[in-house]
Amino acid sequence: MSVELIITFAIIVVGVFLFVRDYFSIDTTSILIMAMFIVSGVLNPEEGFSGFNHPATITLGCIFVVSGGVFSSGILDGLSHRIIKLAKIHYSIALIVFCTISGLFSAFINDTAVVALLLPIALTVCRETKIAPSRLLMPISFAALFGGTCTLIGTSTNILVSSYAKKYGVEEFGMFEFSGAAFCLLIVGFVYMFIIGPILLPKNRGADDEFTKKAETYITELYVEDNCEDINKSLGNSQLVKDFNVNILSILRNGVLKHTFGLDTRIMEGDILKILAPPQTLSRLLDFEGYSIKGNKRMKKAEDKYKSFNLYEVIIPYGSGLSNSTLKESNFRRQYNSSVIAIRQRGDEIYDKLTRVMLKEGDMLIILGQAEDINNLESQNLVVKLSEYVKKKTNLKKAIPAVLIGVGVVLAASLNLTSILISAMVGALLMVVLGILKPIDAYKAVEWKVIFMMAGVLSMGTALEKTGGAELIANFIQESLGQYSAQITLSLIYLATFISTNLISSKATAALMTPIVISLSQVMQVSERPFLVAVMFACSLTFMTPMSYPTNTMVYAPGNYKFNDFLKMGTPLNLLIWLAASFVIPYFFPF
Repeated sequence: MSVELIITFAIIVVGVFLFVRDYFSIDTTSILIMAMFIVSGVLNPEEGFSGFNHPATITLGCIFVVSGGVFSSGILDGLSHRIIKLAKIHYSIALIVFCTISGLFSAFINDTAVVALLLPIALTVCRETKIAPSRLLMPISFAALFGGTCTLIGTSTNILVSSYAKKYGVEEFGMFEFSGAAFCLLIVGFVYMFIIGPILLPKNRGADDEFTKKAETYITELYVEDNCEDINKSLGNSQLVKDFNVNILSILRNGVLKHTFGLDTRIMEGDILKILAPPQTLSRLLDFEGYSIKGNKRMKKAEDKYKSFNLYEVIIPYGSGLSNSTLKESNFRRQYNSSVIAIRQRGDEIYDKLTRVMLKEGDMLIILGQAEDINNLESQNLVVKLSEYVKKKTNLKKAIPAVLIGVGVVLAASLNLTSILISAMVGALLMVVLGILKPIDAYKAVEWKVIFMMAGVLSMGTALEKTGGAELIANFIQESLGQYSAQITLSLIYLATFISTNLISSKATAALMTPIVISLSQVMQVSERPFLVAVMFACSLTFMTPMSYPTNTMVYAPGNYKFNDFLKMGTPLNLLIWLAASFVIPYFFPF
């Protein structure tokens, strides 16, 4: 075993450890792995950075722009009122409607964008029909995963595996080449969700408005008495902040209500402070001289004047700039003229010391702010608003050409008129040239976190191929499983892949497994296609944990799920799909 191969395996082990432990964001870990390969000399700079100009990375970026153009036109929002009308009939109807829409759209459009669109619509139905969000949101996420496997552009993993295989001499997959196999698994999954799902899903988990109501109970008004020791002190040096650690939401002074201020703002006699503090802190404040806790008519009158400040429920979506930072680090109050009063993170509800909480994708926030400020946050893709669903007006002048461009991209690739890379690139350019998207909006449509992550993880596959690691692993698998049939070997490869995806990212797993299964199929002297399809499906159809796929993370907090809810609902489904795939894939892709 060469020194370079040993270093390669060592870097991959370190990378997997970092992915599992989640020390850094997933894109940072991916770039770190790429840097280690370059610095160690395993890859030269050209090879290491090749992920950025890899066909998979470029294709995915263009697909993001095309999807963004379709979404911005409002064409999908035009269906919202019909979806709500149907879903309100009965829970079973709602489950079928949302899963079908989620699966259908995700076959052609970025699945995280589809789930982000459906979340507020689904929560609107839940509020109006008293259906617990936990009964609906997880199936929407799972349906998006099934839909994404049906076409080449359905998931970034499909594009990555297909482009990677082409680079190593394997014929690129067609747009609908694996749709038959994927649709069979979709049917199996939908039957499970419609029949078994209602039994396993949490039945009485609280709705999101209960989270908001609970957060409201932590809001109190303080009157600054003339004997208060904090008078003329800055907020940062006051006992109120230093000793009681309260979060100040607004200050009423001389009839003027202030929502934007800093720790250098001084406390004055007669100020009325709206604060956020847990009950135990409020009980301590009762014994503290200088502040009185009470509802105040002047505060009420001022708030009537500034009544545009409301509470909003939002979620931090995949790729948000707020993730992996604290409210203090992002200077949230000053930057966005809004205050976070509660956070639901990984099943925990947090009301205290909010500025110190490291925000993560999928976190749900209760924000006190104005509609225009919340809309500003949403327009920057920092949050997705859940409190209310406001239908966007469909712009037919943009909607019709956007849909035609999207259809053209799919048809050009599926009819083999050109490659998916060329058709996606032309489609993205047309979205900008025809004015459907402004250049700045096209940049915003691209999920740069995914782009950097994919560019980074591709270096792992390149290193395995260059050092002979892929061939070494393939020979080991062949020697270990040589007595078994190709179908059993494929089944075990699928099992190992989906377990890995539940531990590390789907893109990292795909980048690792693709060169291995290509080498394995060559050693076994069988077709590469069934093994590549197995890797595609196993990397996308991951249901066991809320962190295994971005859409699962997105529904985690709004659905008020616990980690065990995903294990309970997702593990049987993953095992069922594994068994089904072991027979379905060889049927459509013979060895």
